Amino acid sequence: MKKIPRNVLILGFVSFFTDVASEMVIPLLPIFLTSVLGATALAVGWIEGLADATASLLKLLSGRWSDRLGRRRPLVIAGYTLSSLVRPFIALAASAWHVLFVRVVDRIGKGIRTSPRDALLAASAPPELHASAFGLHRAMDHMGAVVGPLCAAGFLAFVSQDLRTLFWLTAIPGAAAVLVLLVAVREPAPPSESAPPVPASGSSRRLVRLLVPLGLFTLGNASDVFLLLKAGAEQAPLTTLPLLWMGLHVVKAVASLAGGRLADRWDRRHTIIVGWLYYAAVYAGFAFADDPWIVAVLFLSYGVYHGLTEGAERALVAELVPAVRWGSGFGWYHLTLGALTLAASVLFGALWTRFGSPVAFLTSSALAVLAAIALYGTKRSA
Repeated sequence: MKKIPRNVLILGFVSFFTDVASEMVIPLLPIFLTSVLGATALAVGWIEGLADATASLLKLLSGRWSDRLGRRRPLVIAGYTLSSLVRPFIALAASAWHVLFVRVVDRIGKGIRTSPRDALLAASAPPELHASAFGLHRAMDHMGAVVGPLCAAGFLAFVSQDLRTLFWLTAIPGAAAVLVLLVAVREPAPPSESAPPVPASGSSRRLVRLLVPLGLFTLGNASDVFLLLKAGAEQAPLTTLPLLWMGLHVVKAVASLAGGRLADRWDRRHTIIVGWLYYAAVYAGFAFADDPWIVAVLFLSYGVYHGLTEGAERALVAELVPAVRWGSGFGWYHLTLGALTLAASVLFGALWTRFGSPVAFLTSSALAVLAAIALYGTKRSA
């Protein structure tokens, strides 16, 4: 099997350093807002909700802009630089709206870079390695989510309890990400003009036939925070929750590498379908699990679903959309995920509150099965 191209590996390190910086902040942000700044839980929800909504919309706009520009690297640099510059300024926040401003600008950076970056990844690898390339990138991202909280925990345990100083220190991995991006990442050559053109209407129809099942699945794919809530509800020791969270990201990282290679060697749709059915089985297990150890095993094994689907989904988008419209294709993909993830969390939370956690988990499991059937239908009719 061919080796992963250098550009893909470098972009993985960029994502790793960025996630280290981000995950040094995110787990501590609710405590900072409520305990230090005196904000309410509602304010926390609005801050993260507005930040994520901003990023989701910009992912589509930036993707289309990169298609028109014909270059991805300038927008990728702009997005990572903006986030890395603004993130440490949470340390200066004196009220909740200051944090809102920083988080929104940070997510603007994420919105600007994400779709062009995915298009750059696709352009940097041959089609037969697309899933492996995206899987490697997601693995590096997840490892950043492991190292970031570890750095924060080490600082708070052995250096200082001052959150503001910790937030300033996120400038270091943020600067490393931008430096690596500027020095080592290159813009791949544009696709050959001799390649047969793909009609825009045809590629759009194929993309929609992927996004409809994906949207159905995403409607049942609530925030992973609910898994922590489930673990806590079954009397898991409080000290184990951060360990479970980091362990989940380790599993995601390893599974992303294996899942990407599987999708390249087998079939992208089939790999996604297996991942969605696996998700359905794990969520059904959560519905009936009442032992803390069983919940912990399910929690960690849940990370395999991410490995089976994240790289394969992005590779399938690149397969269905011509290279000159990859930015727009990834933009629609990320907008679908972003728009429905919020609805999924609201639905899951409402079902949990009204009927209990088993109904919420079984509903998500059923939606995953329906999505897998719908995606299989698109394969059969292709």
